[in-house]
Amino acid sequence: MSRKFVIMFVCTGNTCRSAMAEGALKKLLESRTSGNYEVISSGTGAAICFPPTMYAIEAAKIWDVDISKHESQPLTEELIKKSDLILCMTSSHLGEVTRMNEEGKSKAFLFKNYPDNNPEGEPLDDPIGQPLDRYNETFLEIGEYLGKYIDEIVKGIDEK
Repeated sequence: MSRKFVIMFVCTGNTCRSAMAEGALKKLLESRTSGNYEVISSGTGAAICFPPTMYAIEAAKIWDVDISKHESQPLTEELIKKSDLILCMTSSHLGEVTRMNEEGKSKAFLFKNYPDNNPEGEPLDDPIGQPLDRYNETFLEIGEYLGKYIDEIVKGIDEK
């Protein structure tokens, strides 16, 4: 069996944006491909094994996605090497990926720029500390962008 195509989302704490994006992409891929893939997430400043925020869990329910069992993990060089596609929520997250491992430069993208590899662009704002409505908006924004990218992501999985 061939190695899995690994998609990783990167944010800061790995308890909001990247955890919601991981759950949303898993949900979208369920019906799009039976390919050999894995969706993971990490954070540039993440602690180990923290749960998602309560509001991130609630926002993900918009798509019947359960992220309550998610556990945060720090971004590592090993995760970068393992990943085939890395989607970063801000330019600083993208910079950290490429600083940690030069290999990351060819497979890491600013989330809202994918598949364009321009490292500058609009970030996906962090909802941490804000009300549930802001988390819902963030989750729907994640879904909107993933909807635009899904064909490209499936193509990458299927070509693996």
